Amino acid sequence: MKKDFGALKDGERAELYLLKNQNGMEIAVSNYGAAWVSAWVPGADGRKRDVLLGYDDAAGYEAGGEAIGAIVGRSANRIGGAEFTLNGKTYHLTKNQGENNLHSGPDFFHKRLWKTLEEDDSHVVFALESPDGDQGYPGTMDIRVTYSLNDENQVQIFYHGESSEDTVCNMTNHAYFNLNGDDAGDILSHEVWVDADTYTRMDADSIPTGEIVPVEGTPMDFRRKKSVGRDIAADYEALILGNGYDHNWVINGEGYRKAAEISAKESGITMEVYTDRPGMQIYSGNFLSSEPGKRSAFYTKRGGICFETQMFPDAIHHENFPSPILRKGEVWETVTAYKFIF
Repeated sequence: MKKDFGALKDGERAELYLLKNQNGMEIAVSNYGAAWVSAWVPGADGRKRDVLLGYDDAAGYEAGGEAIGAIVGRSANRIGGAEFTLNGKTYHLTKNQGENNLHSGPDFFHKRLWKTLEEDDSHVVFALESPDGDQGYPGTMDIRVTYSLNDENQVQIFYHGESSEDTVCNMTNHAYFNLNGDDAGDILSHEVWVDADTYTRMDADSIPTGEIVPVEGTPMDFRRKKSVGRDIAADYEALILGNGYDHNWVINGEGYRKAAEISAKESGITMEVYTDRPGMQIYSGNFLSSEPGKRSAFYTKRGGICFETQMFPDAIHHENFPSPILRKGEVWETVTAYKFIF
């Protein structure tokens, strides 16, 4: 079902698409930013909760500064020095986080109106053309993002991209989850498991050093399920520099596999994360600060947690990282799924 999602500053109107399954789950996505807007999930007490942070209308997404629910591209996360060299040519990006580039900004994909190619009660396909030179990247890139909700309670996000020239491609979704409800306070009591033996070390500017560090014996070890808050204030370099968890874990194995799981005792809801990407950024909402959200809620520090499946941050500068380069003539396809258990 399609609904009006309100007007943007330029007068254009955005749309909201509602998907549902036979188990009582409902999600909503918008063609503004191809954003994931809501996820209504039945709890153990039978009450439905919206477990996704977000805004009431397109104007909220246009004004919002935390990339909530966003499709992030061309390259999510950080690129050191806001430049890279490809095929002997150096490309300059915008410095929007100190001397570095974050989420390819500030001309973000999630601040654009996408085209809707298909829509029904179970899936929506959004499309965007990113012209040559867009955000500083080479090549015209045709992008499709498909959201699908199935009767296994999986929200699947399929990505498809092709470029007219070699380019950097590393897209993700920046949804913030709170399994007790988007207005339920912090996520420190949520319990998390991550199938990762290592993570990528970062410097004081959150740029990877190139080192891949074992989690064994550190607060970064989620191989046994533990609460987000148990070690988040530990006297450990990564947590001090990140003001909490905001790091890329190296997911064990290859291909499409289970990468993580998070559970909330209050609601009784569990979410599993599946992906074919090599890495996943877990961000514990360390810089949320009275962000005005849905239904008059205000999202405060650690009010949500992100599981951003991805290539490693700044991979273009590290030969020991999986390559983020999309070659001309190749088709880039990837899928991530968030499965809810209730």
